[in-house]
Amino acid sequence: MSVEQLIPIIIAIPLLVGAINGIYGKNLSKNIVGSLATLAVFSSFFLALFVFFNLDEAVKINLFTVMKLESFSLNASLLVDNLSIWMVLIITGVGALIHLFSMGYMSHDEGYYKFFTYLNLFIFAMLILVLGSNYFMLFFGWEGVGICSYLLIGFHYSDAQKGMLNSLAARKAFIMNRIGDLGLLVGLFLILSQFGTLEYTELAAKIKMDSIALDSEFIVAITMCLFIGATGKSAQIPLFTWLPDAMAGPTPVSALIHAATMVTAGIFLVVRSNFFFDLAPTTQHVMLYTGLATSLVAAFIAMRQNDIKKVLAYSTVSQLGLLFVALGMGAYTAAMFHVTTHAFFKALLFLGSGSVIHAMSDEQDIRKMGGLKKFIPTTHLTFLIGTLAISGFPLLSGFYSKDEILGHAFEHSTLIYIILMISVTLTAMYMFRMYFVVFHGKFRGTHEQEHHLHESPSNMTIPLVILAVLSIFGGLLNLPGIFLKKGAHWMSEFFAENTAGLKVIHEHMDSGTTLALMTVAVLVCLGAISICHSVYVKKELLPVEDKDLKGWELASANKLYFDEIYNFLFVRPMEWLSIKGHQFIEITMLNGIVSASTKSIERTGDLVKKMQTGKTDWYILWMVFGIVGLVIYYLLNF
Repeated sequence: MSVEQLIPIIIAIPLLVGAINGIYGKNLSKNIVGSLATLAVFSSFFLALFVFFNLDEAVKINLFTVMKLESFSLNASLLVDNLSIWMVLIITGVGALIHLFSMGYMSHDEGYYKFFTYLNLFIFAMLILVLGSNYFMLFFGWEGVGICSYLLIGFHYSDAQKGMLNSLAARKAFIMNRIGDLGLLVGLFLILSQFGTLEYTELAAKIKMDSIALDSEFIVAITMCLFIGATGKSAQIPLFTWLPDAMAGPTPVSALIHAATMVTAGIFLVVRSNFFFDLAPTTQHVMLYTGLATSLVAAFIAMRQNDIKKVLAYSTVSQLGLLFVALGMGAYTAAMFHVTTHAFFKALLFLGSGSVIHAMSDEQDIRKMGGLKKFIPTTHLTFLIGTLAISGFPLLSGFYSKDEILGHAFEHSTLIYIILMISVTLTAMYMFRMYFVVFHGKFRGTHEQEHHLHESPSNMTIPLVILAVLSIFGGLLNLPGIFLKKGAHWMSEFFAENTAGLKVIHEHMDSGTTLALMTVAVLVCLGAISICHSVYVKKELLPVEDKDLKGWELASANKLYFDEIYNFLFVRPMEWLSIKGHQFIEITMLNGIVSASTKSIERTGDLVKKMQTGKTDWYILWMVFGIVGLVIYYLLNF
């Protein structure tokens, strides 16, 4: 089959199976529901793999016309180039492993069939987002991912203990993403009004032909609006507080949202729109410094979080900030390289945390764990690999992808490089703090929890092992030139082949500078590990109880009070306006208008009633007045 025939099938399979499970899943066994959903995503992955090896040039596939006017047409069409097919491989590959893990993790959940229905629909929406040939299709998938994330984050809305919190977390994610989506929507209307099309390839060609000046007003306006959309979806300051709260959803949802799908949508949007952002240095600077602040702030907050999933959530926010720094420097392929490796080790870490939570009977507080390496050895080993990878341990995937971004930062500005190194150092610190507290030392849970400690079933550990292997060897995708004379920077060359706007940066740092930066990164990583090992293993110190926190630790544990500040600035005023607005609009205005209307009708009725006397001579008199009036009117007009 040709690429044109396979791509619609890749998209349709998750949608079809999601519909089957949604309609008939209640009457099917859990094994059938889970197997169908998982097989669907694996099928899409293997078909995408076939397309990947047989894609020689970009292919556009028109599905149908949505709107056709004399000067404008809007098509539901797909664009298969190296960027989109790579994203499809990440989404379906990592997504399939998360589906497989979910079969074991969610096996006792009453809403099993609904969960897999939502997961399949989530994958479908992401595929639409990355495969669309225009911004209309991207926005369709963008909103589809938004509603699916709302359903998945608040999946346990009926839980007796945490149902309300889960619902509030889902609502928070939905509302904060709508703020970003408004910016994206305005940006799309600006593009349409200025260029008359939403097609990526047409826009890239027009921009190239028109020779638009740098930082022209409409380009800055367009890119700022697109960046606002990316800020919401990819959780940058100020729209980042929804992402840690999204941990209310089941752990596989956290892995799916944080690793390879939803949060990378903003990164994809910027990379796909590179031909706009290259013309807007002002927006790139805003993006760079926003990412820098986000990376540092999130890393600082993660330092004193004790919920295993919250640590990983703030880690994701920090890594996304690092990615936006790369995008702000125009290092699009470096960003995509880190998106890829991050998908591997962050999915591994989230699923690993799920395996820990599963073993601990749903306990998430790391202070109540300890010594788990002897109880769950496979989870321990794979989690360690993920922790090493995200910390930039030598020769693992994160080491190469982070170093490439750090290298661009060093060339761009020494100050930016130093700030990023602080963020990277904090990453290694909080990740190994969590690792040592969870897996080393003595077990600190209850006797009942210790009695039930056991390794997860194979359908949960197999995805962990696969992701661990990818986390080790993922760096081979874009090795620097000092390791290979031929074939270095494979991913950079790959994305530049047929993706509109992306180009290969042939000028790289000299070998001496590259080795020096790598040496610094290695020393930082090893130093952070050594410090954490000394504190939490040798000295056997535990995280401080909440009541004993002071200074910077208190600020970190309380998330720098962002939620409290937002609550004071936005939530409370809106609640006040809702109450006062209700009183003014409904009670004063609407009730007042209704009351005034009824009284006026009543008074009019009283006046008319006085004229209804029932006497014939009175009626004849009024008729005479009417006739006289008509005669006078007739005479005056002639």
